[in-house]
Amino acid sequence: AMARNFPAPAKCVDCVEQSLKAKTIEEGLAYELSVFWGLMVTPESKALRHAFFGERAASKIPDVPEDTPVRTVAKVAVIGAGTMGGGITMNFLNAGIPVTMLEMKPEALERGVATIRRNYEAQVKKGKLKQDKLDQRMALLKTTLSYDDIKDADMVIEAVFEEMGVKQKVFETLDAVCKPGAILATNTSTLDVNQIAAFTKRPQDVIGTHFFSPANVMKLLEVVRGEKTAKDVLATVMALGKKIRKTAVVSGVCDGFIGNRMIEQYSRQAGFLLDEGATPQQVDKAIERFGFAMGPFRMGDLAGNDIGWAIRKRRAVEYPDMKYSQTADLLCELGRFGQKTQAGWYDYAPGKRDAIPSPVVAEMIEKHRAAIGMTNPRKISDEEIVQRLVFSLVNEAARILEEGIASKASDIDMVYL
Repeated sequence: AMARNFPAPAKCVDCVEQSLKAKTIEEGLAYELSVFWGLMVTPESKALRHAFFGERAASKIPDVPEDTPVRTVAKVAVIGAGTMGGGITMNFLNAGIPVTMLEMKPEALERGVATIRRNYEAQVKKGKLKQDKLDQRMALLKTTLSYDDIKDADMVIEAVFEEMGVKQKVFETLDAVCKPGAILATNTSTLDVNQIAAFTKRPQDVIGTHFFSPANVMKLLEVVRGEKTAKDVLATVMALGKKIRKTAVVSGVCDGFIGNRMIEQYSRQAGFLLDEGATPQQVDKAIERFGFAMGPFRMGDLAGNDIGWAIRKRRAVEYPDMKYSQTADLLCELGRFGQKTQAGWYDYAPGKRDAIPSPVVAEMIEKHRAAIGMTNPRKISDEEIVQRLVFSLVNEAARILEEGIASKASDIDMVYL
């Protein structure tokens, strides 16, 4: 599945076949060489070379010298044992770094630990992990209900509810209890990291570590550099990203950083396409054929449509001129939040992830078109769908580069890869 759109794997098979058909080894090698030269000039080959160099360039930060001394991170604390907190914790356990997970209620801790154990057990069942490794990793995990137990942590990552008031309480407490020189990180995806840093008397030690869900699987880590983040803190977190096997990319502070700020424009276009005459499955299929792993509507169902709903409500207050299709809000008003409710843009059978087109959604979209006076929806080509979705990403990326939120174009490509 990883190589679905690549020409090379099929050519490997051809070369093996040729090794049986060729009369001499020279003939077989000549065939292999011609195939190799042919592949080398394909756009896929150029793109893979770009990715190779881009991934290595991401760790180089223009104003942070390579020899910047880094801080020792031997003990980590994670605040919050929910989906994100648990996933983040697993990355460190996998790398052999002990973690103390903190929650307000014992049942939340128990739930969090049980989920981590379940994830590891699933890997053991699939033969991806040995039982003794599972035991070693679980042994590195401690839990607590008291901030006193994390006062000697070298780094604390906050993964609590996405609301400024909640974050403020956490960071004021961390500022009071953590040892000097501890790195205080926030996993916020949309809130202002500079404002969060200002809740402490040590903004130089505050940084954003934006993991993507599920945090134990997704390779991307956006490292958000605040106005006052110290260079050694940035260098430490980038090195730590490597240690926990993430592709770490630096972003400046803005709403949505690199990944989510671009995806918002992409999702807006997807919504407008529905208003104008497309169906969710047509949009998803077009962009998936183009090579994306998942179209915008399947992605919404996986992440939870309620998350976008909350962001749009905040946008309505902050940027009243920002226009969206109303279809996503109407979907949420029906309680169709996605896979977790077995109903989103698609229907889902219990325990399965297959997206089944929904007559309820088709009817909702039709009614909405009538309500906004779109009386004759047009037929939209796959080519138009792909262009509008991809160009909406490209446009926003150009703005991100212009504003210096990303320091180089290849960093943005790495986020999207």
